[in-house]
Amino acid sequence: MNSFKDVFEKYDWNEIKNRVDKVSLSEVHNSLQKKNKTIEDFLNLLSPAASQELELMAKMTRSLTQKRFGKTIQLYAPLYLSNECQNICTYCGFSLDNHLKRKTLSDTELMIEASVLKSMGVNHVLLVSGEANKIVGVPYFQNAVRMLKPHFSNISIEVQPLMEEEYSLLHQEGVHSVLVYQETYHEEVYKEYHPKGKKSNFHFRLDTPDRIGKAGIHKIGLGVLLGLEDWRVDSFFNALHIDYLQKQYWKSKFSVSFPRLRPAEGIIEPNFIMEDKDLLQLICAYRIWNEDLEISISTRENEVFRNNIVSLGATAMSAGSKTNPGGYAVDKESLEQFETSDERSMEEIKMMIRQSGYDPVMKDWDSVYSGF
Repeated sequence: MNSFKDVFEKYDWNEIKNRVDKVSLSEVHNSLQKKNKTIEDFLNLLSPAASQELELMAKMTRSLTQKRFGKTIQLYAPLYLSNECQNICTYCGFSLDNHLKRKTLSDTELMIEASVLKSMGVNHVLLVSGEANKIVGVPYFQNAVRMLKPHFSNISIEVQPLMEEEYSLLHQEGVHSVLVYQETYHEEVYKEYHPKGKKSNFHFRLDTPDRIGKAGIHKIGLGVLLGLEDWRVDSFFNALHIDYLQKQYWKSKFSVSFPRLRPAEGIIEPNFIMEDKDLLQLICAYRIWNEDLEISISTRENEVFRNNIVSLGATAMSAGSKTNPGGYAVDKESLEQFETSDERSMEEIKMMIRQSGYDPVMKDWDSVYSGF
């Protein structure tokens, strides 16, 4: 296989939808009982039929997560570098056609924001930016990582898709993980959501995790934007992607996130409403299918859901998040990417996790162990 595209083209969106809808309860039971589960089992666990066994799936998910990860939740926070973006995306507050205040952090502002995160106890930081290569390109990211590396044990990035050699450069600087979302795997409608900009190239984005894997990045994070298209079908393709990547780049770890479409400046309404019970089923399906997969829950989700998901599959959570550059201290009124739902502080989240019988972990890995 040269890339995931070779696998992707063997599947048809409508065919997968029909298969998911036709799964029987007996097929769900068979998948739940199997020891070594395949992508076909994941499809069964996604199905409407599987929702009838959600309580059983939740119990299995709790047990499997505790066995593999213990009773711990890794905490992190995003640090938004820039809301400049050259793409038009119908679901994003950073979209080029939103004519509002833009902001890119200077070196001084970057360190002010970092100092606030450090005061919150943050050791795992996720650097996020809009997709604007000329303003926030690889040199900007290299500089940011160099400045932040002495202060954080773990640096992840969620930026525009890059080339393999560019990921290699950032890996050498100390980037631990890279998150990239396809948003939707429905190729026929992808262009409707991304009418302008480099992001409109479906296959370039689809091949991005391959370039990340070839660059030797320690961890690769995937996900789809829940609300654009049928969540069951999109999630099947996302799992298919993870399944392929784990076989190709077995030295890397993998995580999955579950961003549900949230209010933001100028965005569309969700095409598909995903209820909390649907998201719980999806999380359970991922855990039962793949015991090693890290599962991350962001502040897009509300307090009640996040309180309950601590013991039901989550391994990482963001807390105290600001989704605009300078949002912690420098420029609190700059354009945000989306509204957060859980606005509790880092300390409040840590307290909630402890009250749930789990341990909040601020630092469990250090770049010193990888030779950086």
